[in-house]
Amino acid sequence: MNIGILGSGSVGLTLGKAWINQGHEVIFGVRDPTSDKVKPLVDGKGRVATISETAIASDLVALTVPWEAVPEVLAQAGDLDNKICLDCTNPLVANKLHEMASLTTSGGEQVVAWLPKARVVKIFNTVGWEIMAQPQFGTEAATMFYAGDDTEAKAIAAQLAREIGFETTLAVSAEQRDAGGISAAGYLENLAGFWGQLVYGQGMGRTIGWRLLK
Repeated sequence: MNIGILGSGSVGLTLGKAWINQGHEVIFGVRDPTSDKVKPLVDGKGRVATISETAIASDLVALTVPWEAVPEVLAQAGDLDNKICLDCTNPLVANKLHEMASLTTSGGEQVVAWLPKARVVKIFNTVGWEIMAQPQFGTEAATMFYAGDDTEAKAIAAQLAREIGFETTLAVSAEQRDAGGISAAGYLENLAGFWGQLVYGQGMGRTIGWRLLK
């Protein structure tokens, strides 16, 4: 699959490199692909292009930029009609987990409003990049929850999560990770805020994740 990563922060780089290791073609979309700061981050894994070039060349894009950058990045991306868009963002003020932006809806639903014809799935927003790099906790794997209105898009998103190590055991099926339609995105964003409270407020550190048991 041709995957476009919109953003070059820790989440985008971690996911992109993990998918490259699984055999996917990955393009990192950034504002300035010629910047000396970008290429060392990518470290030869995947190619770098502009945001618009990345959107055009990709079957699926992962939105991994800070919330305040989302409108500009989506404007640069252009036409994402009928493409799967993994919304990995949280509506945070200055990217601080304890301070949510004032929205009348969830961030995921706002992304859908901006991209009404894209196939948006809220995913990869409930834990930090460290867990995305290593979802295994001994013999257990962390759970990655997701939400969206497109059943096929959610199945593809779930498969991409499984490929990089989320819930590789059979204890929880893909259906049980499904939080519901995009209207459930707010629950996942609140879960991200709770993760931040445990990490920073309670000093548990960033290497904690979630596990759904049945």
